[in-house]
Amino acid sequence: MPTAIELAEQFQVSLVGGSSHAFLGLAPLERAQSNQISFLSNPLYRQQASDSDAGALIVSKADLEFLQAHPGKNSAQRAYFVSHNPYATFARMAQHFAKTSAPTYAPGIHPSAVIDSTAVIPASCHIGPFVQIGAGVQLGERVVVLGNTVIGRDSLIGEDTLLYPSISIYYATKIGKRCIIHSGAVIGADGFGFAPDFSAAGGEWVKIPQTGRVVIGNDVEIGASTTIDRGALSDTEVGSGTKIDNQVQIAHNVVIGQCCVVAGCAAISGSTKIGNFCIIGGAANFAGHLTIADRTTVSGNTSIIRSITEPGQHFTGVYPSMLHGAWEKNAAILRGLDKIRQRLRLLDKK
Repeated sequence: MPTAIELAEQFQVSLVGGSSHAFLGLAPLERAQSNQISFLSNPLYRQQASDSDAGALIVSKADLEFLQAHPGKNSAQRAYFVSHNPYATFARMAQHFAKTSAPTYAPGIHPSAVIDSTAVIPASCHIGPFVQIGAGVQLGERVVVLGNTVIGRDSLIGEDTLLYPSISIYYATKIGKRCIIHSGAVIGADGFGFAPDFSAAGGEWVKIPQTGRVVIGNDVEIGASTTIDRGALSDTEVGSGTKIDNQVQIAHNVVIGQCCVVAGCAAISGSTKIGNFCIIGGAANFAGHLTIADRTTVSGNTSIIRSITEPGQHFTGVYPSMLHGAWEKNAAILRGLDKIRQRLRLLDKK
């Protein structure tokens, strides 16, 4: 078990007290024991942190000063990791401890895998059962491809990327280094592109060939059952460091910048460009052909129908929930607003 001083040095944080304490892992404030570490990132939980049995706390300088001024029952024996960003330090320590319990994948190819003879598979890769790898595919070192995943022809996957079971990666997809893609994701399916050709005598929706690719940067995580469509003519792109939740729809020719987060069930329509460091809440949706400035935050269930040009703004468009009967009354008023406006204009003219 690592000691407090070893962890402080590894994660470049200051240590106050308890340098020789050894720790088994991390736990929430209310459950942590003397051989576990917890963290405080919200001042609302200062008293809970003071009363916690945790053997160490990850805190900010301001929270440390509060806890020292209001000692709890275990404060004298506790170690403090003082960080400018306790939540991020917690996440990095959690990664460190998770490595000891995470599954490991030995290099090798399962005999049931079907791999084209032209594919490039380094000996350090793990290829699971019933995997299919097409012609011209190139995998980087230490790529892990778990069971029933399909990788289409001419796709490129960077080193240390992990593909969980039952992923579909269509042809000519490019995925960067150290990515994680969860089960059920579909990367590179056709974008939804059809040209109408109708007349009085009938007609059809004419399919537009989707000849672009999907290009995903380094250190991207893509959630379960998320779909990212290939571009129609140019590529669909996801920037390095971006994290995408489960069941997100990203349409053709969308460009998402670096270090964005996109929560579950969000939908981004075709050819919209999302800037860097944007935060998109669950079930938010974007109309097509928009440009969204860097560091934009969009709350859950918000619909964005116009481009956002000024960086750093926060948009919310969610009606508060209410009893259904009250909602019906309000909806009836909204439906009649135009008539009310016209009557007010007439009154103003008089």
